[in-house]
Amino acid sequence: MTWMNLPNRYLIVILTFVSTCVCYIERVGFSIAYTVAADAAGINQSSKGTILSTFYYGYACSQVPGGWAAQKIGGRKVLLLSFVLWSLTCFLVPLDPNRVTILVVARLLVGVAQGFIFPSIHTVLAQWVPPHERSRSVSLTTSGMYLGAAMGMLFLPSLVKLKGPESVFLAEAALGVLWSVLWFKYATDPPRSEHPKAAAAGFGESLLPTDASPRTKMENGGSTVKATKIPWKKILISRPVWAIVVNNFTFHYALYVLMNWLPTYFEQGLQLSLQEMGSSKMMPYLNMFLFSNVGGIVADHLITKRVMSVTKTRKFLNTVGFIVASIALLALPIFRTSVGAILCSSVALGFLALGRAGFAVNHMDIAPRYAGIVMGVSNTAGTLAGIIGVDMTGRLLEAAKIEYSGLFSPESWRAVFFIPGWLCIFSSFIFLVFSTGERIFD
Repeated sequence: MTWMNLPNRYLIVILTFVSTCVCYIERVGFSIAYTVAADAAGINQSSKGTILSTFYYGYACSQVPGGWAAQKIGGRKVLLLSFVLWSLTCFLVPLDPNRVTILVVARLLVGVAQGFIFPSIHTVLAQWVPPHERSRSVSLTTSGMYLGAAMGMLFLPSLVKLKGPESVFLAEAALGVLWSVLWFKYATDPPRSEHPKAAAAGFGESLLPTDASPRTKMENGGSTVKATKIPWKKILISRPVWAIVVNNFTFHYALYVLMNWLPTYFEQGLQLSLQEMGSSKMMPYLNMFLFSNVGGIVADHLITKRVMSVTKTRKFLNTVGFIVASIALLALPIFRTSVGAILCSSVALGFLALGRAGFAVNHMDIAPRYAGIVMGVSNTAGTLAGIIGVDMTGRLLEAAKIEYSGLFSPESWRAVFFIPGWLCIFSSFIFLVFSTGERIFD
C-alpha cells in the first residue's frame, strides 16, 4: 500500500496513465515546434510530412521487440529504459530544420524508445489488473494520450511563442525524467498469486510465460519449471488478432493524421492562429480523454452486470465509436469556421476513443498471458498507419497546393479526411465479423 493507502495496482494504473500523457505531450510538442521552425525556414509540406513521419519508422521497428522484451525481462524495467532513452534524446538534440540528418536520427531514436512503451504497459496491466477492472484500467491509461495531446495543444504554442521552439524539447525531457524517477521509486513487479480463485480470475498473472522459466503447479502443491514458447504462428494467423490489427491501423491512421496536420489545417486551411484560438484547440483531445474513460466504465458495467457478453460489449462499443467517427471525418472539410472544425474533429476523435473500449482492451480478453506480444503486433500496424498516413498527407497537400493554388480551399483537404473516414467504416465491419471476447491463447 502506497500513496494515501492506494492498492498497488491502482498506483500502477495511475503511473501508466501519466506515462502515456507525457509521451503524447512529446509527440504533439514536436509537431507544433517543428511546424513553426520549418515554416520559418521555408520547408515545403512534403518535406515536413517526411520529417514528421520519421518518428513512426523507429516506432514500428520496436513494437514486437518491445513486446518480446517486456515478456522476457519484465514490463516495468523496459518501460523505465524507454523513458530514459527518449528523454535524453530530446534533451541532447537541437531542433534545427536545416540539419536534416541529425533531426531524422533523433526522431528515429525517440520512435524506437517510445515503441517499447505500450507493449510494456499492456504486459504490466495484464499482470496487475483483474479482468473485471481491465476495461476502465486500460481506458484510463490510454486516455492519458489524449489528455497529454490536449495539454500540449493548450500550452505549448504559447511556450514556443515566448521561449522559442527549442524550449519545447527541454520541457518534454524534464517531464520524461520526472516520470522516470517516480516509476523507479514506486513501481514494483506484481506478487505471484498462488490462490486458486485469484489465478482463475486472471489476477496477478505474473505467470506470463517466457522462453526461460514459466511455472506450472504440481499436484502436491509445489511448482516446477516448464518451458513454454510464445505461440507466434497461432497469434499471426488468428482472425480475432487480425480484427484488432485492422482496427488499430485505422484508429492510429486517423489519430496521427489529425495530430500532426490539425495545426496546419487550422493555420493554412482555415487561416486561424493557434495562439489566438485559445483553449478551443485542445477540445478534440480533451474529448478523447473523456470518451475513452466513458467507454471503459460503460464496458465494465455491461460486462459485470451481465447486460452483454464480453464479445458483444467489445463489438458494440467498437462499432458505435468507429461509425460515428467516420461520419464526423467525412463532414470535417465541409465546415469552414473554427467552431465547425473543432466540433467535427472533437466528435471524430472522441468516438474513436470510445471505440478503444472495443478493440484496444481485446488484447487482454483473447490473450492475457501474451498481451504485450499481441499489443506489439497490432501496434506495429498502428505505427505503419502513422508512417503511411502522415507522409502521404504531406504529399496530398503539396499536390493540392499546386492544383488549387493554396490550401485554403476545402477541396485541398477532402482526401486528407475522407481516407480515414472510409477506413473507419471498413474496420468496424471487420471487427464486427471476426472479433471475440473469449480467451483463445492459453
